Amino acid sequence: MCGIVGVYNFNKKPVNEILLAGMRDVLAHRGPNGAGAYFSPDKSVALGHRRLSIIDLSERADQPMSNEDGTVWIVFNGEIYNFQELRPDLEKRGHKFKSNSDTEVIIHLYEEYKEKCLDFLRGMFAFAIWDEREQKLFLARDRVGKKPLKYFIGSDFIVFASELKAILKHPEVHKEPDWEAIDEYLTYQYVPHPMTGFVGIKKLSPATYLIIDRKGNIEEKRYWRLDYTEKWDLSEEEWKKKIMEELEEAVKLRMISDVPLGAFLSGGVDSSAIVALMSKFSAKPVKTFSIGFEEEEYNELPYARKIAKLFNTEHHEFIVKPDAIEILPKLAYHYEEPYADSSAIPTFYLAELTKKYVTVALNGDGGDENFAGYSRYDYHKANIYYQKIPWFLKKIITSGISVFSLLGSSDLKRIARFASAISNDPEKSYLNYICYFNKKQKEEIINKSFFDEYSSEKLLKEKFDDSGVKNWLDRVLYADFNSYLPDALMAKVDMASMANSLESRSPLLDYKFLEFTAKIPSNLKIKDRTKKYIFKKALESILPQDIIMRNKMGFGVPLAKWFRNDLKDYVYDILIKKQSKKIEFLNKEKIKEILDLHSSGKENFANHIFALLMLELWFQKYF
Repeated sequence: MCGIVGVYNFNKKPVNEILLAGMRDVLAHRGPNGAGAYFSPDKSVALGHRRLSIIDLSERADQPMSNEDGTVWIVFNGEIYNFQELRPDLEKRGHKFKSNSDTEVIIHLYEEYKEKCLDFLRGMFAFAIWDEREQKLFLARDRVGKKPLKYFIGSDFIVFASELKAILKHPEVHKEPDWEAIDEYLTYQYVPHPMTGFVGIKKLSPATYLIIDRKGNIEEKRYWRLDYTEKWDLSEEEWKKKIMEELEEAVKLRMISDVPLGAFLSGGVDSSAIVALMSKFSAKPVKTFSIGFEEEEYNELPYARKIAKLFNTEHHEFIVKPDAIEILPKLAYHYEEPYADSSAIPTFYLAELTKKYVTVALNGDGGDENFAGYSRYDYHKANIYYQKIPWFLKKIITSGISVFSLLGSSDLKRIARFASAISNDPEKSYLNYICYFNKKQKEEIINKSFFDEYSSEKLLKEKFDDSGVKNWLDRVLYADFNSYLPDALMAKVDMASMANSLESRSPLLDYKFLEFTAKIPSNLKIKDRTKKYIFKKALESILPQDIIMRNKMGFGVPLAKWFRNDLKDYVYDILIKKQSKKIEFLNKEKIKEILDLHSSGKENFANHIFALLMLELWFQKYF
């Protein structure tokens, strides 16, 4: 797990060594254990690397690393979990190894198979390979998008890095906000790939590679996609057995490490399952780490403690309080794109706590995407059936819901939100339901002189259509897997963990496990009103029933309360009283109206306020 950077000047102009060192070392948090650089013979290509030592801690595994004759060079960020099984075949083919690292396996796979080397890799990765013979640069990102890779293409060069803050150090990269990306951010809470929030700087899409030659020609290709078209016909007992077999293999692979490792433990079904299996395969007590809140409705620590006690783990906890908001400027810097998932706060503190004890932590990310665990899937299912109701009954229902929602019940307000989001197109209304700012709200808050007419509906529509299936749940799972998962969830975990020099591994997002779960019929993922049904049934052999069946809490933060009490003055100060960076393109009066309504308790605009707050802090950090 590391930080990588590089520059390729197509015009053969030498890359400045001081420039490369500055770009590389701004990523020192990603790799505090070492720094290296490579320059091609004519110095028109430069690769930089910051190392976080995980596998083979010796200097032999330092990067940049080359093949035997120095004609192929690599900088690599990530872990290849099956490198040990790939190595013997490469040795039989005559390749000589100088280290025991996974990095060197990629080099020799590339020599044998060129870009097809990606088909062999089971892990998380972003890497760059310079092929001196062919004068080609090969950039690639893992299937799920766990590891980031961002780039900028100029008139006669390309510059790339794990984080765009390194790219911004290049003198020919000029900072300019991308208004379309900001519009998407206000809708989704994150910036969808390939956008970053900066004009010209792109994220390489998951499961995609770039090949760039000396003339600046670029080949971009997606090499993998999740296929929901094939379903297996198995009994529930067969599914339960197969799920456990596949998950056990994914966990075992991620326990390979030359440094101490532990696990994030929320007390939810996913992280609890990972801890249970780690305990099964570990000779020593597993180190577990949990975050809680003083507010009981957001605090999962009692469940985490139960799992820790059950599996005799070495358990550690931290309580997040309102003063945690002090880290927001730091988060704005590290996340480097507009990002409004408030669970980034506890995730950052969790990573900070964990790093004090271990260098690698397994997590439960991916359970909801594999097995349909989000509550919004209930909404989408209800909407599908709602469309079959005659129009006059719909009108009566929505009118009645709107009236009753005025009574103030949170459940009724949630139902009213469902009713107001409904349209004759269920997938369009899905966006209306999950969005932060809907189209009407954006029209009220945005100064149109800065924005063209952007359509946030286009992103999800493309994902739904790209799924190639008709089943409503498979379509929405595919859409989330290719948007929310890489751009929100994976970005959150990578940036929070790597800001603290911690590696985070996700067994439930093993690509072979994903390909397997995509073959499970949707009626076994949501059965009756039970989400993740077949997964929960499979886990009955290792987890207590009250953990398996308890309601999902997520990694929520008590923002609504904080913004009405402890942090009320803070948000008014940042968004209204001070000369904020975004006043010129957002309606200050409308922002104040949102704050006033929230403070009074008449509305809950916590997510909207947090999104505006993080946008402002992003502008302050980068503009």
